[in-house]
Amino acid sequence: MVIFGNEDSPMNYKDNTYAFRQDSNFLYFAGLNQAHLILCIDLETGESTLFGDELSLDHIVWMGPQPSLVEQAEQVGIQKLGSYKDGLNLISSTYKKGASIHYLPPYRSDRLLLLSELLDKTPIQIQKNASLELTKAVINQRSHKSEEEISEMEKAVRITKSMHIAAMKAAKTGQLEAHIAGIVEGIAIGGGGRLSYPCIATINGHILHNHYHGNTLKEGDLILLDAGASAPSMYAGDITRTFPVSPTFTTKQKEIYQIVLDAEDQSIRALKPGVSYKDIHLQAAAIIVDGLKALGLMQGDTKEAVEQGAHALFFPHGLGHMIGLDVHDMEDLGENLVGYDDEIKRSDQFGLNALRLGKKLAPGFVLTVEPGIYFIPALIDQWQAVKKHENFICYDQVNTYRNFGGIRIEDNIQITDTGYHILGDPISKSILDIELLRKT
Repeated sequence: MVIFGNEDSPMNYKDNTYAFRQDSNFLYFAGLNQAHLILCIDLETGESTLFGDELSLDHIVWMGPQPSLVEQAEQVGIQKLGSYKDGLNLISSTYKKGASIHYLPPYRSDRLLLLSELLDKTPIQIQKNASLELTKAVINQRSHKSEEEISEMEKAVRITKSMHIAAMKAAKTGQLEAHIAGIVEGIAIGGGGRLSYPCIATINGHILHNHYHGNTLKEGDLILLDAGASAPSMYAGDITRTFPVSPTFTTKQKEIYQIVLDAEDQSIRALKPGVSYKDIHLQAAAIIVDGLKALGLMQGDTKEAVEQGAHALFFPHGLGHMIGLDVHDMEDLGENLVGYDDEIKRSDQFGLNALRLGKKLAPGFVLTVEPGIYFIPALIDQWQAVKKHENFICYDQVNTYRNFGGIRIEDNIQITDTGYHILGDPISKSILDIELLRKT
């Protein structure tokens, strides 16, 4: 069993690298946050060997004193060491002897090419031959978070709370979105980690993964802030809040916001072991349909509308995903392997096909709950042109919301033996609490 640590990754030339991020599986099993390491485990004896190289004097001149490889190995309980070259030779020679080499699906090109060379296979063959047995075993183990892991995630969410509260207090008319993004990233770094994913700070909340920060905030806009910090241990937080640039929400904004908040609250209250997350997602979709019907934006039978996917005009993504060391936890191992199983398969229906987690919940799972309502002009135009779901969607009324944007509300939840636990301290999300913050 071979688990590679990550290498430094250059931004534009070799010595100008992105901030180092260790491979999450290596971090989980070896606990070492340093580049250029390999962990090999003999599956017959259970013996672990750490392969890497001691730093040279040149490294120390530029980086300062660093723990030796021997010291790092002792810290994580590994007695057997070897050089990085020894590790590569062991993998290659073991494979040539006919033994199985179990490795996880590579997601970086340098690792893909290295395995291709070591095992004398094409990159396509390397991808295809990743160990499904090992992948499933890792997913099963990492899906159930220990008390120590939950503690680290609580730290991440507490830092994330500071980011969101600061943003709600700081946002002002005339600022660029970049001002909010800078505040958020600064607090994440100040917390000892960094952002757990690129921040979404936008007045165009209907663009689901909008990383552009060049718009100017103005009265009447909504700011959708989807931002999370990682703890120093790399465990992630992932929180979304939506708030007005003005001191208060408009009536229209309040009405849509309350529907999303109701969907989130009721979804969280329904969480417990044995319930499929796909069912929770569909319940949230029904709450959204009922709310939009009350505003004259939808009509007809709610259950039928959800079954046919009419709600996806407004809610085109999944309710949530697993979270842990990765913000979308373990998705390098395969989204369907993480979020689905032999009992619950992924749908191909628009909207529902974006649900990353559908299987039954179990104690120790940690996931996001993040419903939203969005008014996406291009999608409205496309559906209206072919009269899609016109028996459920009131297009004339929907078109009066074309410039509304979008609202999403998100929290991180641990599944317990009997129900759920919301990670971190409460982060303002009621209309009243947000407006109080905006006025301070």
